[in-house]
Amino acid sequence: MTAPMVVGVDGTGSGLDAVALAIRLAQATGDPLLVACVYPEGRRSGFDAAAVRGPAAQALEAARALAEEAPAEYRTVPSSSPARGLAELAEEEDAAVVVVGSHRGGAFGRVASGGTAERLLHGSGCPVAVAPRGYRRRVTDKLRRVGVAFVGTPDGLEAVGHAADLAARSGLPLTLYSVVGVHVDWFVPEAVRPEEETVPAEVRTEYQEALDRALAGLPDGVQATGELLYGEVVDELSVVGERGADLLVCGSRGYGPVRRVLLGTVSAALVRQASVPVLVVPRGGA
Repeated sequence: MTAPMVVGVDGTGSGLDAVALAIRLAQATGDPLLVACVYPEGRRSGFDAAAVRGPAAQALEAARALAEEAPAEYRTVPSSSPARGLAELAEEEDAAVVVVGSHRGGAFGRVASGGTAERLLHGSGCPVAVAPRGYRRRVTDKLRRVGVAFVGTPDGLEAVGHAADLAARSGLPLTLYSVVGVHVDWFVPEAVRPEEETVPAEVRTEYQEALDRALAGLPDGVQATGELLYGEVVDELSVVGERGADLLVCGSRGYGPVRRVLLGTVSAALVRQASVPVLVVPRGGA
């Protein structure tokens, strides 16, 4: 049975951005949607459960209107916090991914973690996808290309494996992006050259060979290419939308609980700065 995508909504535009992203992922993969709004558990005397369930139901209706005819199940979920409710629901349903929106204070068109997204990104047992602010207003109806941040570490390879599986199931092309950091001491002061020309040839060769090995190890049937980028890692990966990617997959940092998302420096920066949705993959057991 296909694993569902758990989508968190809260009656705000951020939640509708999550719905828009989940719909596009579902169109690509065929995974069913489980749209959930978490409302507070009634633990205090005088707590009116109906008063909080009502707005939760309204949030689901707004999501239903956006999703239109997309197959989906809608639930209200009681919990002590939205992040906990979504994480527990995802675990109960063996979800493929949890999809949430960006923090409402983030820049328009950019991913920005915060609140529920921030908490999920520091402990979820399944991948977490974060939609940029305003994503529901984007013109593109379908995902066209999956991008993945490639680095030859266990968590980086876990991200490549997840992205390859997503590309295989969706039939979408995949691009592996490997960023070569450009050091100041490589520059020739008198020359103005493209950044890649300032990188020593042996460094370029090392990165290219690692990228080629990763591409060669992908499953048959995955239409994949690799691209070397030059500059600061987060700056380059944050704008892969300009290179044709509609979704960026990245890994967690390489330590912490196995099968848990745990943001490292790069992944944390990406979910704040990227112009396309970012999907963070839990670290594997290797």
